[in-house]
Amino acid sequence: MIGRLHGRILAKHPPQVLIDVGGVGYEVEAPMSTFYDLPAVGEAVTLITHLAVREDAHVLYGFLHARDRALFRDLLKVTGVGAKMALAILSGMDAQRFAVCVEQEDITALSRLPGIGRKTAQRLVMEMKDRIAGLGGGAAGVLPTRDTGTPAAADEPLADAVSALVALGYKPADANRMARAVDADGKTSEEIIRAALRAVSAG
Repeated sequence: MIGRLHGRILAKHPPQVLIDVGGVGYEVEAPMSTFYDLPAVGEAVTLITHLAVREDAHVLYGFLHARDRALFRDLLKVTGVGAKMALAILSGMDAQRFAVCVEQEDITALSRLPGIGRKTAQRLVMEMKDRIAGLGGGAAGVLPTRDTGTPAAADEPLADAVSALVALGYKPADANRMARAVDADGKTSEEIIRAALRAVSAG
């Protein structure tokens, strides 16, 4: 089991980051709540990881904070929630917002996340209510605060943002609409994704 990676960032293509660890490149899937705070390409980073073993692939998920990984793992225990959906949940809202939604039984807000219908939102509230207390207050202080994406050609950030939203579970047409609804002028892909997800969350 790979529980931690420390190395240098080789590339960032949300929601995937490529990390060089001793000459070996690890492809890591990361929620946008982690992506917003990643250092720039070429800089060192430490990620706490979760390895998901499937019949067709081994997928590594990375987080900057142990509480985010704990929430990710708890989400995997919810009926009908897989790794992709858990990643989308942590991308669509930070742990603090998620905890508030569960505590207040805000089914509407949870239903705005990609791939989550009303029934799944109700299961999240029912099955996560007792578990969020076990995060040790981990919901606090994890709001994304910065972006360190590298400059790209004018159309690249928008295209990368659309691809990332599709990878998070949004339909291509919806992802394209969400990204283009953002004033993308001068923004990095991470900033476009962040604004698009905030707009959906605000409803």
